[in-house]
Amino acid sequence: MQIDKLRGKQLDQLFDAILSLKTREECYQFFDDVATMNEIQSLSQRLHVAKMLNEGNTYNEIEQETKASTATISRVRRCLDYGSGGYGKVLERLPKK
Repeated sequence: MQIDKLRGKQLDQLFDAILSLKTREECYQFFDDVATMNEIQSLSQRLHVAKMLNEGNTYNEIEQETKASTATISRVRRCLDYGSGGYGKVLERLPKK
């Protein structure tokens, strides 16, 4: 399984740090310190793309709304279809708006 390639003490420490955050404000503070604005925006864009794909939006609609490239949209689609299930789990847990 590809997820096993990720495992390691440093990544465990990062995930433990993220899991220790209790509020959205704490998340803003932590991610402001640990990542660049471009890295944070890329991650949030991919999640938005996954949400829109999950809702049945077309690539064109997603590209227009998120400004994501078709390559990014395709990559997220592959993860939704053949990945570890992380997107699906998060999308199920996010509040519906």
